Amino acid sequence: MTLPRTIPVGLIGAGRIGTSHAEIIAHRVPGASLVAVADPRPGVADALGSSLGARGVLAPGDIFEADDVEAVVIAASSEAHTELVIAAARAGKAVFCEKPMALTLSDADRAIAAARDADVALQVGFNRRFAPGFEAAHAAIVAGSVGTPHLMRSVTRDPGLANPAAVPPWTVFTQTLIHDFDALLWLNPGAQPAEVYATADALVAPEFKQAGLLDTAVVVVTFDNGARGVAEASFSATYGYDVRAEVFGSGGMVTAGTTARTSMTLHDGSGRHVETARQDVDLFRDAYTGEFVEFTDAVREGRAPSVTGVDAKRALSIALACIESVRANAPVKVTA
Repeated sequence: MTLPRTIPVGLIGAGRIGTSHAEIIAHRVPGASLVAVADPRPGVADALGSSLGARGVLAPGDIFEADDVEAVVIAASSEAHTELVIAAARAGKAVFCEKPMALTLSDADRAIAAARDADVALQVGFNRRFAPGFEAAHAAIVAGSVGTPHLMRSVTRDPGLANPAAVPPWTVFTQTLIHDFDALLWLNPGAQPAEVYATADALVAPEFKQAGLLDTAVVVVTFDNGARGVAEASFSATYGYDVRAEVFGSGGMVTAGTTARTSMTLHDGSGRHVETARQDVDLFRDAYTGEFVEFTDAVREGRAPSVTGVDAKRALSIALACIESVRANAPVKVTA
């Protein structure tokens, strides 16, 4: 029996999400081996890398040029994603990029073209597709169990804003709700977004609104098959990290998502208690693992991953339409 080969991975960005990704790749993905970590902050990559049996470097180029790196995971700041995807692809490395892959449609096209021209895999980190409940919901929809989707809902409520001043303008659409936009597209197979009406405000930290912070948003997406999807976000869920979805159709309804850390519920004299997850890296640990298993398998098998740069561009098109809608205070058409 021939064992599948192991894919050596280099990771760029050792912040909160990069650290979580590094630990998952090193400990939870049998087909991958973390060999290098890059971060421009002195000592940061060395510390994370050494704890996981990988070397630390300062510059992404050191990973792109490394002969012992076959695939790259990009978890750097969002503004750098597109150029890092292009550089990795041109170096012949398979690429996993955290969302958003790009902040403009033209940059999304550049990233997609770079991976296509280099004939390397390009996967984007829409982790909900790999959460068991969401996977089961998608399978039920594809099987026709809910009939034709009519009404859809996707919710993201983050537990809080540690530093409102550090949140870039429009983050609620381009970095938070972009997950929900992908989920709505995925749970409405074959449909295209036609129109968006978005409203948003700073209700959690109103003193930062003039600096561009929007922390509460509701978006209505109209699809070309007639379905209506509502996506909502808040940065102030005191009870935990809350991510859910619902699809109501002509033949039934399916729901997915929970804040619960486990299925255990305690009933005592003071009521009913459920332990909730407080971070995305806790709630979606298995989903993050699943997306890296998919990425590793795609690289080994020489095929396209199940979540591609095209998916990233589709979700981004809704996010950008939301920005235009808020500015216009009116519904706007979605530009593909």
